[in-house]
Amino acid sequence: MQIRFWGVRGSTPAPQPENMRYGGNTSCVEVRVGDHLYIFDCGTGFRVLGQALRREFGSRPVSAHIFVSHFHWDHIQGLPFFGPLYDNAENHFEFHCSSRTRSLKQVFEEQMAAPYFPVGLKQMQAHQNFYDLEEGRIQLDAATLQASWLNHPQGCMGFRLETRDGVVVYATDNEPGHALFDKNVRKLAAGADILIYDSQYLPEEYAANRRGWGHSHWREAINVVMESGAKELILFHHDPDHDDACIDKVVKEARNYYPRVRAAAEGMQVEVLNARSAVK
Repeated sequence: MQIRFWGVRGSTPAPQPENMRYGGNTSCVEVRVGDHLYIFDCGTGFRVLGQALRREFGSRPVSAHIFVSHFHWDHIQGLPFFGPLYDNAENHFEFHCSSRTRSLKQVFEEQMAAPYFPVGLKQMQAHQNFYDLEEGRIQLDAATLQASWLNHPQGCMGFRLETRDGVVVYATDNEPGHALFDKNVRKLAAGADILIYDSQYLPEEYAANRRGWGHSHWREAINVVMESGAKELILFHHDPDHDDACIDKVVKEARNYYPRVRAAAEGMQVEVLNARSAVK
């Protein structure tokens, strides 16, 4: 299993020079299991992933399962800019998302409608399927996916991908303090090799004036990884106002409580083999 981070920022892109080591693009994570491609969220990092796939595949068709956690801007901003959707009618993309509020296809069409975007969904040649996803488990070729609701305004889904090589959990946009959702995220993360978890705020920021905004902090991330038995924690969804130095400090402090912690950075690759991970 290979994991690569294409967008790690929360709320809005933040491409200032002081943020460049960790990156300024919003949420997008790629997971590969053999020839199978799984993508989590379509923030602005989704555009950069599309560029890389174009270079890698050339004229060969691309196929992927794409999981959208929810419809807030920082998780869908990259959809209209994903090149492989326009390139080749043989490209196949399977989109999975809950449609409790509206369907992803409807959101997609509205996002690209006038006056917000110059071309419409019909300009995309690639084959697209849209699947309604609810809590539970589904089988996807080389993997099993488990989805659970998290605590976030208008809702957000967390995902657990189980494969022959290991288990990765993508649980962004979750606020602690609700008994049901606290249980959900720990069950989702139980024994995982890699836990990718929301750590947008500093604990003191959250306590002062961020309650109810739908995000977590690094201290709660430590609680989740220790209580769930997950093996490694990757802090994710960094606040746009947290520069590289701030995130460095967070990682240093977090390692005082749990040694296997790092912060997600654009371009960072993690390989999971025999329940051990290595950074590339």
